[in-house]
Amino acid sequence: MRWENLSGDGSAVNPALFGTDVVTRTFDTPEFAGITFHEVRARSIVNRVPGASRMPFEWTVNPYRGCSHACVYCFARGTHRYLDLDTGAGFDSQIVVKVNAPELLRRELGSSRWHGQHIAMGTNVDCYQRAEGRYRLMPGIVSALRDYANPFSILTKGTLILRDLDLLRSAAAVTDVGISVSVGFTDEELWRTVEPGTPAPERRLDVVRTLSSQGIPCGVLMAPVIPFLSDSPAQLRTTVRAIAAAGATSVTPLALHLRPGAREWYMKWLAEHHPGLVRHYEGLYADGAYAPKWYQRRITRQVHELAAEYGIGPTSPGTHRRIEVHPDRTPEEEPEAPHCTQLTLL
Repeated sequence: MRWENLSGDGSAVNPALFGTDVVTRTFDTPEFAGITFHEVRARSIVNRVPGASRMPFEWTVNPYRGCSHACVYCFARGTHRYLDLDTGAGFDSQIVVKVNAPELLRRELGSSRWHGQHIAMGTNVDCYQRAEGRYRLMPGIVSALRDYANPFSILTKGTLILRDLDLLRSAAAVTDVGISVSVGFTDEELWRTVEPGTPAPERRLDVVRTLSSQGIPCGVLMAPVIPFLSDSPAQLRTTVRAIAAAGATSVTPLALHLRPGAREWYMKWLAEHHPGLVRHYEGLYADGAYAPKWYQRRITRQVHELAAEYGIGPTSPGTHRRIEVHPDRTPEEEPEAPHCTQLTLL
């Protein structure tokens, strides 16, 4: 079945990116209940990050669009607008799958025009989200990068990355591989409402433990730190202590930011679950998508002090990804994947 009625004239979604052959599927299994998959054949898979993003790398690979993790704050939600899809429930349940990603990547890596630059993954939506269990795109992607000894990094909330442990280990033997796991807080009640489709924080920390025990250094992106919900000194201490106990090589905090698309969805969630905080958020984010610089600096200082206290060691090149926010970015400077433009990976 073709993917229809996604644009005003009823044509297929963005033929410049995907061509016209798009197949829509649903699966009658509990883990995919309510989720629709749109299988596309992408025309390119290695995407260049515009220079205005001030990233230390230029290239990304994103085998999926949309994400069943359903994090209410996800700043990639706005990318679904480019496909004429809803940035709320549609982002969580309408998943674009680039089914030819592995073979396309292998072809592009083998091109004389490619010079082996670093490739970042998980910088738009999670490449180890639930769909990866069925479509198994990442083994082919990691294998291609390994075979061409091409440096790469992965950021994920998914425990499914452990399925590819042997591949990651073999890749790390021939090129620089950086792995980071995202754990913003350890509060299970908060997790169940704000990140309903993700593995529990403790399970993500188990990923850090496993990778570290297998000789693959793993950092933690402590993101997002959510104002008034996960940012008290006691909550920050509990989270950093758990991250340190898991053996993370580093912890880097990132305060919640609310870009268009995410902002509306998050504020709707906030009004339902924490109505008393709505006015506080309207004040804190009155100037735009980002929390004030004083707030970001306070969180960063507290987390770094706690990391030092719990013995999380200094960073080293190639072992993990340290991610910092650039609060001075403007919407006009943003490329296709806003997830990338908010972060600098060092």
